[in-house]
Amino acid sequence: QVQLVESGGGLVQPGGSLRLSCTTSGNTFSIYGWAWFRQPPGKEREFVAAVGWSGRSTFYADFVKDRFTISRDNTNNTVILQMNSLKPEDTAVYYCASTTGQHTINIVSRRKAISEYDYWGQGTQVTVSS
Repeated sequence: QVQLVESGGGLVQPGGSLRLSCTTSGNTFSIYGWAWFRQPPGKEREFVAAVGWSGRSTFYADFVKDRFTISRDNTNNTVILQMNSLKPEDTAVYYCASTTGQHTINIVSRRKAISEYDYWGQGTQVTVSS
């Protein structure tokens, strides 16, 4: 089993920054990659960014490119989502997810699919408002 715990959400003004963390514990050797998804109020959950096991491969949804950065800290099994230039439309519950699928992260259709991820965190609220 794998446990994911997110932290770092909160209220921020438009243009501000937040740093989300996802700490992984348990059978981490089974994991091939991580992703962040978000669910805006009244909408479906959507893919935000993904990172492979080594941390070298990263992928982003078009709406966050050049604003968000995903990274992996291998020393403490933590995945970071640095969010800059935040907009009100970024308001959502953000979820960390991990996959045991060896090729999930590297295939566009698979890394964006909720069903490809085996473990999920409880979510952290991000609110962007003045």
